[in-house]
Amino acid sequence: MKKTIMMKSILAATMLLSVVVGQGSISHATAASPSATAAPVMRDNLSKYGLKKDIELPVTVTAGGLSYTLEKILIYDTKSSTAQGLIKKYGYKGTEQSKYFIWTKITIVNQSGKTVQQNVKDLSDKWRINFGEDAWTSTPYKFFEKTNSTEALWDWSLLPGKQLTTYQGYAYNGEFKWFVIWVDNKNTSGEKYVVNKKEQQ
Repeated sequence: MKKTIMMKSILAATMLLSVVVGQGSISHATAASPSATAAPVMRDNLSKYGLKKDIELPVTVTAGGLSYTLEKILIYDTKSSTAQGLIKKYGYKGTEQSKYFIWTKITIVNQSGKTVQQNVKDLSDKWRINFGEDAWTSTPYKFFEKTNSTEALWDWSLLPGKQLTTYQGYAYNGEFKWFVIWVDNKNTSGEKYVVNKKEQQ
């Protein structure tokens, strides 16, 4: 009887040990297995409009201590559901007669020693995007009175050392011949061609 009880105890212990070892092996295998590959981030749809990039986004242009980084740019037919969704959500005006609505994600950084701003105190544009003609910034009236909006930019002001990541909408009616970013600040300027105009002619 004692032998029987002892054999059962040994058998139970052996089975328990096998389960523990097996779980350890499974855990180790799971930890060692490669993680699922993340889907690539869509930063632009320029190729849809015949624009072949010379440099990849994000693209940074700096002038007078102001750094402008274009993180993403998506071009939509203004009548498309996506464009209309953005236009209605943020209250964009002046897009009705435009063929294209352009949606950008940007980061601006003030690396100068003075405040940089675009508002009633300083009306000058600090950056422009051009595809053969300038695309024009649209006014998001639902955020018209909000300074430094992170959803839809209009008025903004950055103290030295400060930065802002936000979104900005444009209206455009021209052809797509190239894509250049111009930055102007404190009587200095910088530019960078995302799509070189020479290759588009």
